[in-house]
Amino acid sequence: MKLWVNGALTDAENARVSVFDHGLTVGDGIFETVKAVHGQPFALTRHLDRLTRSALGLGLPAPDLDEVRRACAAVLEANPMELGRLRITYTGGVSPLGSDRGTAGPTLVVALGESRRRADTTAVITVPWTRNERGALAGLKTTSYGENVVALARASEQGATEALFANTVGQLCEGTGSNVFVVLDGELYTPPLSSGCLAGITRALTVEWTGATEADLPLDALERAEEVFLTSTLRDVQAVRRVDGRVFTDAPGAVTAKAMQIFEERAAADRDPKAP
Repeated sequence: MKLWVNGALTDAENARVSVFDHGLTVGDGIFETVKAVHGQPFALTRHLDRLTRSALGLGLPAPDLDEVRRACAAVLEANPMELGRLRITYTGGVSPLGSDRGTAGPTLVVALGESRRRADTTAVITVPWTRNERGALAGLKTTSYGENVVALARASEQGATEALFANTVGQLCEGTGSNVFVVLDGELYTPPLSSGCLAGITRALTVEWTGATEADLPLDALERAEEVFLTSTLRDVQAVRRVDGRVFTDAPGAVTAKAMQIFEERAAADRDPKAP
């Protein structure tokens, strides 16, 4: 396995990042996960646009997107596989032991791991912890994923693959690594970005391609919804068959099945759909 570290391809066993890297010591970093099918990345332009937004939001210098593209292409060529998880990580670089950044410049790592097609349905739970829609990191895809690790571990203990959060005012927000859609009275809804959820690439495409409505939703919308589904880079559109103790016996329902079909067809027709 080969990956890209600070300007060059290297074997995984020889890859090195400093123990003083700010991404390691204080979580000062951002990342993108890109689906790669037969060596071709999906929606790479949108992912790189978000990488830049996250960098600027965290106060990091804007990444050199030409270099990131070269790194992605080199890693994909060096590691042929049917379905891959391409991970772009960009951190504050070597810094003092504290929150202040150093002057060495950012660290860029691009790696690839094999993946499998997701199941058509999954189970999720809700958790008592909240997303802070007014926090400094709200809406940024940072490497500060401790909350997600804890929540996802609880989901796994309960036979689920995802945990859903409300925000501080009790509105439905997002999952640890996914966005959530619900069907209410036959209409498709998803929380707006103002809820504190991540601006998911798959979420945005699903909204554009299905006409879903962005609206503030109370957490108990999950109890009233006729259908629920998740979106993410590796889930695409995935139906939810259970939320906590509530089971959707006919998942995927009609609206979800249509969204799954639309996404699959549109994604296959355009591997790099640009933002409108």
